[in-house]
Amino acid sequence: MRDDQIKAAGSDQTHRPRARDLGVPVRGEPGEWNAITDVPGVEVGYETLISGDGPLQVGRGPVRTGITAVLPLGRAGVGTSCPAGWYSLNGNGEMTGTAWLDEAGALSLPVGITNTHAVGPVHQGIIEWSIGVNPALAARWHLPAVAETWDGYLNDINGGHVTPQTAKHALDSARSGPLEEGSVGGGTGMNCYGFKGGTGTSSRQVRVGARRYMVGALMQANFGSRNELVVAGRYLGRMLSGDNPMEETDWLALAAPPGAGSCITVVATDAPLLPGQCKALARRVPFGLARTGTTGSHFSGDLFLAFSATNVGMLDSSLDARNDGDALPSIEFVPWGQMDPLYEAVVQCAEECVLNVLAASTTMIGRDGHRSPGFPVERLGPLLPG
Repeated sequence: MRDDQIKAAGSDQTHRPRARDLGVPVRGEPGEWNAITDVPGVEVGYETLISGDGPLQVGRGPVRTGITAVLPLGRAGVGTSCPAGWYSLNGNGEMTGTAWLDEAGALSLPVGITNTHAVGPVHQGIIEWSIGVNPALAARWHLPAVAETWDGYLNDINGGHVTPQTAKHALDSARSGPLEEGSVGGGTGMNCYGFKGGTGTSSRQVRVGARRYMVGALMQANFGSRNELVVAGRYLGRMLSGDNPMEETDWLALAAPPGAGSCITVVATDAPLLPGQCKALARRVPFGLARTGTTGSHFSGDLFLAFSATNVGMLDSSLDARNDGDALPSIEFVPWGQMDPLYEAVVQCAEECVLNVLAASTTMIGRDGHRSPGFPVERLGPLLPG
């Protein structure tokens, strides 16, 4: 089922201002689109599945799910390596390919983000699509990174609605430019701080010495309980405690308490980095999340991936990447002692991703009438610090 063929049943999703437009004070200078796609070469695609209403019928719906695809080097770079690293704040989640990331420090295929029970078909779809785009990949082994968060509160998560073909549609739609946020792609059925969650993105321009670089992040936000929420240093969750149907749900039946869910974040930069430095960027994402109040629930899988869209091909480990003779490849990287501006940018981007998710996501009703309320942006202004 294609996004452009779906009516947004069960959702009043409309265009809404982003966090900055609402007057939320956030630090740092964003790129042109304030999105991960501000990093040159990075492309993002969505496939959003929304259909049906009423009682859950496994295999029939209601459906509130999807896939987000991130192409580190764009379509033209599929199969070519770039430095990458990952980090787990809490491991109650899944991100495939991480053992190979630790071993080789390289990413060469698109990254997929979807729901917990759709990791397999997305993994298969990424491999099939990548071979179709670059037939030379048919002779290699492939271990793509596919991550997930749980959308079973709103979605028929056991219904098999995400297929390899769904993943291919998301990959086909990948592009640069401004990105839609909120209930789109893998974030369609997610919740955040007791409000409707979803997909958010942000970017920062960074100066390291005399050079300027871009840092961007894309997040699938599905975590936090209402009382934890902090915006611009104010404990707004406690002030917005009403209209919180998720707190009243029989969570034992769903096997997850309030605040459960998970957070996946992909960080990109055009700063030349080593794999260990990419991992260091991924380790900074939790600092941005903490600024929004989360304490990291045991039931939340919080997994973060970072890559540098540079040093292209230098970390290829396929047999045809061997050098002839005694020639060795050379790789550039920012000196470790100059990494602080990049760390700061990651923290700022992660915080703003959460705020953009809340600003963009409107009320959604899913399986069995479960309701996830949109963040009340109309009440935000008077609650912000003066």
